[in-house]
Amino acid sequence: MPKATIIGLGMIGTSIGMALKKAKLPSYKVTGHDLNDQTARRSRSRGAVDKLEFQLAQSVKDADIVIIATPVLAIRDVLESISSALPETAVVTDTGSTKQQVLKWAEELLPRRVGFVGGHPMAGVEKPGPEDAKPDMFADSTYCLMPSRGASARDVQTVVDVVETLGATPLFIHPQEHDSFVAAVSHVPIALSTALIAATTGSPSWHEMGRLAAGGYRDVTRLASGDPTMNRDICLTNGTEIVGWLDRIIEQLQEFKGQVQEQNKEVLTRLFETVNEERLKWVEGILPRPGARPAVEIPGVVEQTSRTLFGEAVMIRMKRLLDFAENPPKKQGKDGDGPSTEKLK
Repeated sequence: MPKATIIGLGMIGTSIGMALKKAKLPSYKVTGHDLNDQTARRSRSRGAVDKLEFQLAQSVKDADIVIIATPVLAIRDVLESISSALPETAVVTDTGSTKQQVLKWAEELLPRRVGFVGGHPMAGVEKPGPEDAKPDMFADSTYCLMPSRGASARDVQTVVDVVETLGATPLFIHPQEHDSFVAAVSHVPIALSTALIAATTGSPSWHEMGRLAAGGYRDVTRLASGDPTMNRDICLTNGTEIVGWLDRIIEQLQEFKGQVQEQNKEVLTRLFETVNEERLKWVEGILPRPGARPAVEIPGVVEQTSRTLFGEAVMIRMKRLLDFAENPPKKQGKDGDGPSTEKLK
């Protein structure tokens, strides 16, 4: 029975635990840890973990896989604290919303014998507590994976198995590409939601205005109800990419502002018709084929590479890793006692 340790038992960590415990094959034995005793106990009451361990290093001592589901800035401290306690065969992953910085921390702090595969489930709700967790949180969702340079095929396969047990689909993606793309579709929406709340509630007329705010306002500002610590950490670890996309959004808003000021009926009509059509396509799962549109610069990425080449390079590496997992080379150990698995570089 594989042993999993989940560090951070909020909505995401508890949902992962519930999904692992619900699975029949394989059947996971789950240990949970959280800095907040009450959060940990509420998570256990939801059936997310078999046992709680309040000493961080102790919680990972016999784990096959360690899943760090804390706010992003806390991941560094967790990696540092568990580094010396991890078993030689352990695999470590995380659920952080930004990946470039996390992968740097992992390579800096974890021993070489321990594999790290960065992860980011593209699912969840804005409420951070275990009360809002559910075992099917990740069903039919995309789960981004980014192996570190020292991760072996076995490490990658271990995390893929967990992701598929959650009901999600693994997507291998370059860390820079991931951080830029989530800045656009996840982090900037948080910024826009926050800005709208700040602007409207800061108005002297908010007392009266708030009585008029209904479904539209509620929908657009939903993300402002997210965990403040998580949102802060996202901005502090993915600032370059967020700023790049904010600049692009500001350009769009300035253009929109000009059209409204000029009362340009035809241009406004085309704009609303176009964005209506594009959003409908996205809702229905209709996306352009790779290469169907000209490649554009990814804000925040210093060395520009086409999106197609980014994805192709990562997928080639993943194919090599998974082929390696299925057919590892045989190498005699020091005592001639059979095959061993080497790290892929």
